[in-house]
Amino acid sequence: MNRYPPIADHGMVGDLQTAALVSSGGSIDWWCTPRFDAPSVFASLLDSERGGYCRLAADLPGEDEVTVRQLYLSDTAILVTRFMASGGVGEVADFMEPLPASAPTDRHRLVRLVRVVRGRLPFTLVCRPRFDYGRASHTLERTDSSSAVFHGPDLDLHLQASHPVVFHDDAGDITARFTLEAGDVAAVVLTSASRGGAAPPPPSPDSFRAEFDSCRAFWLDWLRSSTYRGRWRDMVNRAAITLKLLTYAPTGAPIAAATAGLPEQIGGERNWDYRYTWIRDASLSVRTLIDLGFTEEALAFRRWLRGRIEAGGTASGERLQIMYRVDGDPRIPEEILDHLEGYRASAPVRIGNGAAEQIQLDIYGEAVDALVPGGDFGSLGGWRAFASMLDWLADSWDRPDEGIWETRGGRKDFTYSRLMTWVAFERGVRIATEHSRPADTARWAQARDTVFDQIVERGWSPKREAFVQHYDSEVLDASLLLMPRVGFLSPQDPAWVSTLEAMDQELVSDSLVYRYNPEASPDGLLGSEGTFNLCSFLYVEALARAGRLTQARYAFDKMLTYANHVGLFAEEIGPSGEQLGNFPQAFTHLALVTAAMALDEQLDRAAVPGTPAWHR
Repeated sequence: MNRYPPIADHGMVGDLQTAALVSSGGSIDWWCTPRFDAPSVFASLLDSERGGYCRLAADLPGEDEVTVRQLYLSDTAILVTRFMASGGVGEVADFMEPLPASAPTDRHRLVRLVRVVRGRLPFTLVCRPRFDYGRASHTLERTDSSSAVFHGPDLDLHLQASHPVVFHDDAGDITARFTLEAGDVAAVVLTSASRGGAAPPPPSPDSFRAEFDSCRAFWLDWLRSSTYRGRWRDMVNRAAITLKLLTYAPTGAPIAAATAGLPEQIGGERNWDYRYTWIRDASLSVRTLIDLGFTEEALAFRRWLRGRIEAGGTASGERLQIMYRVDGDPRIPEEILDHLEGYRASAPVRIGNGAAEQIQLDIYGEAVDALVPGGDFGSLGGWRAFASMLDWLADSWDRPDEGIWETRGGRKDFTYSRLMTWVAFERGVRIATEHSRPADTARWAQARDTVFDQIVERGWSPKREAFVQHYDSEVLDASLLLMPRVGFLSPQDPAWVSTLEAMDQELVSDSLVYRYNPEASPDGLLGSEGTFNLCSFLYVEALARAGRLTQARYAFDKMLTYANHVGLFAEEIGPSGEQLGNFPQAFTHLALVTAAMALDEQLDRAAVPGTPAWHR
């Protein structure tokens, strides 16, 4: 039977163009190269037999037990896996030196630095690449006793060791065993490159130590730009590093998650590819980085976003598409990899994303909200494209769409979509007025007020005393937790307080929040899902801003217990507290940051009662 580690049993390393997941057992279970959305080289998370992996771990014979611990080197993206046994203690440090943001490259290096700090330990290396999601065969070329090249159709994977080891050819794969004494340091380096490219220089102690020091210095220097000084600095720093790791540096485009096909329900069909740039997720991620003081990332994404607005052409036919590839390509055809069994038999495994052709009108509000701070619209042509988009939206906003959750059960008049079109017009009027830009602000203002009135009249349910998911429904929707943040109403407004109380009853379970109830509001998909981490952190923020501080802090502290062993979150939490969905997810980490900042702000303003939340 195939064995799958828990989704959460991984840390992530990356070089700002690619990312790899490393399990606490020392196995690289996911790596796509030469960029996030490229075909995989290792994908054992999606099929433990056919997906491929590279395992490097202490391997003791007999009954001698090995205790394993995994951690990040503080405030860096260097992942350390420690192996402790009676005969010795050793560790493997996995890292990828961040690449310059100037241009994409086909060459990426993942360094696995091995050392023993006490006694002696034997290590086993198994490298089984499976190119193109396991669809392509490869050949193995042995270059010397401790280096080899795996040749795929379009890609070479070089495997090099600095320590004298003997690689054994195992039907086109590599195994090796070596023993290190206390004080010994070795490196195993994986380098991906285009087929037929020059071989990388062999690793030497000076080279891999220099790469280690450079990687560590990069992250420590980057974090110095953070302005966060609140109560949860370690978790906020880890979330910020995760958001940075999920950003494609050559274009400034953040992706939604590092993986594809991981299930929202074990055995279910809700298995999507998140390795693309959603306008919504990216805009919110960048706003979070701005709040933390990371302005270079904000400027880079704004350039990318302005390029999408000016380009105009989309596969969906809309002025903006809900998602793009990291280079701005709108074509993301969805296909099923039916040769892969899926994580713990959760099929189908999808790559690409058919939701790219959906209509989701909320993205215009998120895009405008990302561009407004600083008022940087680039050239005069950039402003004209922006104004033209809002002119178009003034004629096009009053349509049903698929909504923020990308349902496949038909288009509806989603309240959240209307809310964010209100944001688009409100911010557009404001920025045009403040900067004296040429625009039809009267038309935008009229659309803004019409949207507002429609939400109040049709998005409000007198029966539920709450704003609801869409106009023909009494179902609640956690996306509306953003209503106070975007300024639609005050967090103390009676209409909002009663909406929050209704969500408490319908969507909240032990401080964890469901997006909506799919049984009451069918979404066109089979099965169920767990609570949504984004919504759980948005709930914390909403509680804090509504003045329910003790409850907010208790909910936040409980949410932090669902982080994995190195502080990362997937998309959802399952019924037994397990992490589900693609991993790690940007949406979750940005919401963690905003919740922490909102709590800090409100706690600093008011004395918090000492009574535990469950006694309120």
